[in-house]
Amino acid sequence: MRPLEDVRIVSLEQYGAGPFGSMHLAELGAEIIKVEDPSVGGDVGRAIPPYAEGGDSLFFQSFNRDKTSITLDIRTPLGRAVFEDLVRTADAVYSNLRGDVPEKLGIRYDDLKDVNPRIVCCSLTGFGMTGPRSKEPGYDYVLQALGGWMSLTGEPGGAPQKTGPSLVDYCGGYVAAISLLAAIHAARRDGVGTDCDLSLYDTAVSLLAYPGTWHLTAGYRPTRTRHSAHPSLIPFQAFEAADGWLVVGCAKEKFWHRLTAVMDRPELADDPRFATFADRNRNREVIVPLLEEIFRTRTVAGWLAPMYAASIPCAPINDVAGALADPHTLERDLIAETAHPVFGTVRSLRSAVRVGRPGADRAPTRSAPPMGADTDRVLRALGYDDDKIAALREAGALGKG
Repeated sequence: MRPLEDVRIVSLEQYGAGPFGSMHLAELGAEIIKVEDPSVGGDVGRAIPPYAEGGDSLFFQSFNRDKTSITLDIRTPLGRAVFEDLVRTADAVYSNLRGDVPEKLGIRYDDLKDVNPRIVCCSLTGFGMTGPRSKEPGYDYVLQALGGWMSLTGEPGGAPQKTGPSLVDYCGGYVAAISLLAAIHAARRDGVGTDCDLSLYDTAVSLLAYPGTWHLTAGYRPTRTRHSAHPSLIPFQAFEAADGWLVVGCAKEKFWHRLTAVMDRPELADDPRFATFADRNRNREVIVPLLEEIFRTRTVAGWLAPMYAASIPCAPINDVAGALADPHTLERDLIAETAHPVFGTVRSLRSAVRVGRPGADRAPTRSAPPMGADTDRVLRALGYDDDKIAALREAGALGKG
């Protein structure tokens, strides 16, 4: 039995951040009943190019494995009644919509507590349900700009850059999953549910972490660093070798001493200008160019082998294909394979969240469902007969079928 098999979540989710968060819970066994609005064609993620066909896409498949999909327009009176029947059976209502939409849809705790006093209403929005930006739409790119991330990413003097993956979206999904589980735990303990007012904005700003603390406490002003260098630890950055790039991270002084030995330059460890992190940081303009010159004398493989042997933190800078083909990726069972009627075998990434004995903590996974594939089954489990389901469909509450 998977750890969350006794958890049921009704999810009004779309696009990336919300579905990403709930997919981790689904892989751990939670039942995610994904409510898709038939009046707008369901989750917009189904139409994201380039690999979109037949009302589905590989983008959608990346975020919605192991879920259940029903079509339901909760803005209609009949659809609302069905929604409330679902709420009676659920632990949580989860959504990622604009900050003012949960109130308009009536999916906050105050709206649903009379239906189910234990219900948790978890809303992951762009900017939260309070504050001057609460009614603004929020997307990863926008939040990386507002949160200061783009000012720190890229080479000095170049254009601001976003991170490659949509990390605000993904981290927001993790924040929502953690909050939702904590709130369900409290509701089961206390018998009373609650709201969770989460936002991508809060996520982005909170992840400034120690540079934020340095700025708020000591006036530090973070800037972009050359070759992705750490702001104070040297050497800890990307270096160009004779045939490519690698990262070397001497996060402890012992690694610096080992590196000078691997480089056959032990005198660098004895040089008082480079003796400590603080010394190397003060003399950054001397030591970094010297290290760059040394690293260019060997190939990436020529550096990695002795550094691995010396247990110095290091890695080649892989492309996506290299990362997905890495033997460690395969050994850690990070790639899911699911059958799909349009795309054949879909290979996607499994959750990094794991519970259980190492090597035996992976359950079988299912492809993301077609829109509304589970509508009739879910409604029958609520006690609806075929005539009532047909009437709901004819009235448009489930979409025309």
